[in-house]
Amino acid sequence: MNMKNWVYICVFAFIGFASCNKDQVIRTPIEQLDVPQGFPPIEFPEDNTYSLKRWELGKRLFNDPILSIDSTLSCGSCHKPHLAFADDVAFSPGVKNRPGTRNAPTLTNVAYNPYFLSEGGIPTLEMQILVPIQEHNEFDHNIVKIAEALQKNPEYVELSNEAYGRDPDHFVITRAIANFERSMLSGNSPYDQFEKGNSSALSESAKRGKDVFMGKANCGHCHSGFNFTDYSFQNNGLSEHYADEGRMRLTLDSADLSTFKVPTLRNVEYSAPYMHNGQFNTLEEVVEHYNTGGADHRNKNAVLK
Repeated sequence: MNMKNWVYICVFAFIGFASCNKDQVIRTPIEQLDVPQGFPPIEFPEDNTYSLKRWELGKRLFNDPILSIDSTLSCGSCHKPHLAFADDVAFSPGVKNRPGTRNAPTLTNVAYNPYFLSEGGIPTLEMQILVPIQEHNEFDHNIVKIAEALQKNPEYVELSNEAYGRDPDHFVITRAIANFERSMLSGNSPYDQFEKGNSSALSESAKRGKDVFMGKANCGHCHSGFNFTDYSFQNNGLSEHYADEGRMRLTLDSADLSTFKVPTLRNVEYSAPYMHNGQFNTLEEVVEHYNTGGADHRNKNAVLK
């Protein structure tokens, strides 16, 4: 076996064991969030601390198609629990079957993201909720009109007052959904168990993969830390010319052309297809892409060889 194929097999084996079981990412109602051992505490905004009532309201709103202009789509339409709160298509369709523009990312451990969207232009999870609501190719709706509809529903009015002490409005909608999304925690994978001292948690193949992942392959250069991401913005050589401007859309700096936030690898086994454009359908394809060194884009990270 040549060295290239050996690296490929080892890294792929490790990534599989670094993923968590799907059922570990789906949380049942709890009075206090159970943060996985070894994870940092979750920082909640002062006006949106965690409570069971807020969690219940947020879960209901997350799965309610009332958020879309024609009441056909909810957040849960594109962020499915059994797929690590991601989707299984390259671009999830919006209302009236309008084409999506980027691959729906996993919401696994989204509570720890320092900023949101692939270009990092949104500073808080509460503010991010507004993006799909008003985006033409997603929900194409107005949060004020959504609030008016919710205020006509006695059950929502009751739940809103129990959770936030006010009728459902823009404040309640954004905060409740964000409160729920911060509970999408995933840890205790075989990798985590191995790191805690259980030497039998990983197979021998996965152990070799871990060594290559952290060593020769240098995957950990960007996929580092407990959440397997450093949240930096990188171009990974998918093509010489990208249809998506990436972070440059926000900064207008040519040095950011077609760079995107490094995604978490938590539950990556379940969140295919991969990349901002859903270019790869399998993890094998992803690892093989990095083995080639990628296409010669002017902003490609120099680590890729």
